[in-house]
Amino acid sequence: MTSNSSSSNESRDTILDGSITLIQPTHGYRFSIEAILLARFAHANARDRVLELGAGCGVVSIIMATLHRPREVVAIEIQPALAAMIPRSAAINQLKSVNAVNADLRHKKIPGVEPASFDLIVANPPYRATASGRENPEHGRRVARGEGETVLMDFVAAARRYARSGGRVAFVFTARRSGELISAMRSKQLEPKRIRFVHPRITTPASVMLVEARVGGGIEVAIEPPLILYERPGIYTAEARALLSSS
Repeated sequence: MTSNSSSSNESRDTILDGSITLIQPTHGYRFSIEAILLARFAHANARDRVLELGAGCGVVSIIMATLHRPREVVAIEIQPALAAMIPRSAAINQLKSVNAVNADLRHKKIPGVEPASFDLIVANPPYRATASGRENPEHGRRVARGEGETVLMDFVAAARRYARSGGRVAFVFTARRSGELISAMRSKQLEPKRIRFVHPRITTPASVMLVEARVGGGIEVAIEPPLILYERPGIYTAEARALLSSS
């Protein structure tokens, strides 16, 4: 990833071998590799309407719109400053299909976002449980990384609300809470169909879980081969390099 500062408060960064440019805050919440992995894991079709919950600066939406060209991508983000960056990034990348909505995903009615109308929902929920560990002093990062008032079940409930019958829901989440995520999904009739664990190295436990569920799906689930990120410190594996490239 390369970066060029456009102001004291934001930067323009390129990812996927420079094929995508994203605007994000200089300080506070900045996207991580997990967002790229989610965008690669969730496969959108050309006919799909895609919804991203808690979009931040919109990295998942922008990547998916670029790689898969679905007919529409809607990104919901509660922080006005971050939501305002999404259409600007879309314009830089000449993506007319991406729309941003500044709203709280917990609200039952969001103008322009109709229930049961999306083919694919994607989300990168906060990993930290409420009241666990030190609170981040930076507000934007605290909202994005720690649950605060928005808990995992809020994301799952919103995903179920907006997914059509038979629609898909893809999350990236901390592996430590994988049981909690699966339980929450199944409680909302979201049946896991694909699961992949991400390991920093082949000898270390999984740090991240990628899961795709289907509304009202059957009980069978495919456990995909693990994704190993690093061959050795600072050196990505061939598969990780491919996922982080433009191919």
